[in-house]
Amino acid sequence: MQQKTISLLAVTALAVITMASCTNSGETKKETKMEDTAMTDKMDKMEGGDMKKEDGVMVGGAMMVASKDIVDNAAGSADHTTLVAAVKAAGLVETLKSAGPFTVFAPTNEAFGKLPAGTVDKLLKPEMKAALTGILTYHVVAGALKSTDLKDGQKLKTVQGEELTIGYKDGKWSVTDAKGGMANITIADVISSNGVTYVIDAVLMPKK
Repeated sequence: MQQKTISLLAVTALAVITMASCTNSGETKKETKMEDTAMTDKMDKMEGGDMKKEDGVMVGGAMMVASKDIVDNAAGSADHTTLVAAVKAAGLVETLKSAGPFTVFAPTNEAFGKLPAGTVDKLLKPEMKAALTGILTYHVVAGALKSTDLKDGQKLKTVQGEELTIGYKDGKWSVTDAKGGMANITIADVISSNGVTYVIDAVLMPKK
């Protein structure tokens, strides 16, 4: 009788140990699974949230994004190297990197190439800084104007002081300068942190 009691106790003890072992194993697996899930969630957040690629508008082979200012966005465009060089020569970098906001009509390299031969090289010379500044500020309007804010025939006063005229025909926007020269808007609503840029295919010229 005593031997049977000892055997029963041994079996009971073994069962308890086995159950405890299974419980600990289950808890360990549960904890590991929770850790794996947390790591997966963190990776998903990094890939789909915190590190999500910023949307924008493609200009000159680069993505123009709202987190960058007008100058930094323009500097990334392969189509605006002449404009960026002109802005630097005129000493307008800090101005166009300021809070603004500004609306900028940005001529492409091809647009500058339409000017008479030697014009760009001449304007980039130090002694032509005042004339260059006048031309560049004629492409800038105070305020951030999106295409939804523009109207056919609308007059816009530029930072230079003279006006530009907005045109709209057959679904296309254009800008006419004080001398009657017209530039087509080829890319609209390029949003930067301090304003809006419109890519144009000609250089606008003020009267003065």
